[in-house]
Amino acid sequence: MNRVAIVTGGTKGIGKAIAINLAESGYDIVVTARGLMADGTPDESFGADVEEKVTAEGVKCLLVRADVADPHDRAALVAAVKEKFGRCDMLVNNAGVAPLERSDLLDATEESFERVMRINLQGPYFLTQQVANWMVEQKKEDSDIECRIINIGSISAYTSSPARGEYCVSKAGIGMMTALYADRLAEFGIGVFEIRPGIIETDMTAGVKEKYDKLIIEDGLVPARRWGQTDDIGKAVKAIADGYMDFSTGQVINVDGGFHLRRL
Repeated sequence: MNRVAIVTGGTKGIGKAIAINLAESGYDIVVTARGLMADGTPDESFGADVEEKVTAEGVKCLLVRADVADPHDRAALVAAVKEKFGRCDMLVNNAGVAPLERSDLLDATEESFERVMRINLQGPYFLTQQVANWMVEQKKEDSDIECRIINIGSISAYTSSPARGEYCVSKAGIGMMTALYADRLAEFGIGVFEIRPGIIETDMTAGVKEKYDKLIIEDGLVPARRWGQTDDIGKAVKAIADGYMDFSTGQVINVDGGFHLRRL
């Protein structure tokens, strides 16, 4: 029986790369996303591309329409995984959003703050609670099963962006959430990690590509002088999923081309 991984927000960008990398390691994949078009209507091609690439690796792929901010959707997601696979070996909390509008910190609204926090922090926090309890049950039934949880954070956890403060606060919260769950679950042998991406070339950063091309390549904002790629994150997740970092629970893994370095 294959190991099973849940990847939230897994239909595009970083989440898609994570799902494909885990499939390459032999995991059956559960991909979640809201599955909506920009106008709020259902996307009829929801998850088709990632499903094709995952199943090409010879594993199964379950697509689940779920909003991680909705407690009913979270419960339905876990129930669907239990029904389909009967196990969960890996949870990757990847789903996240930026503010709908960049607003100066002095003008930002509570509505925007609440939306970002529900999706980026509250949803993952309580989805992890549900899945962690299930993982503990699995470990009690079979001590040999290896369970791991990965949270996808951001350099915004420590890098000030006053025009999107709610996003920064949500990612800083992911850092503490990782520490808390790593501490609580260590006695059960369940590793919890944060992967902290740098400036990654995705749809979310497409609007600032020209600006960051100069900052990264010419000005050296990123010491490696290149954009991060989604596969850089996928490979880091794969390394954890394959058990290479099991004694490093609670660790923050920077995948940022050296952005986090303090240089003179």
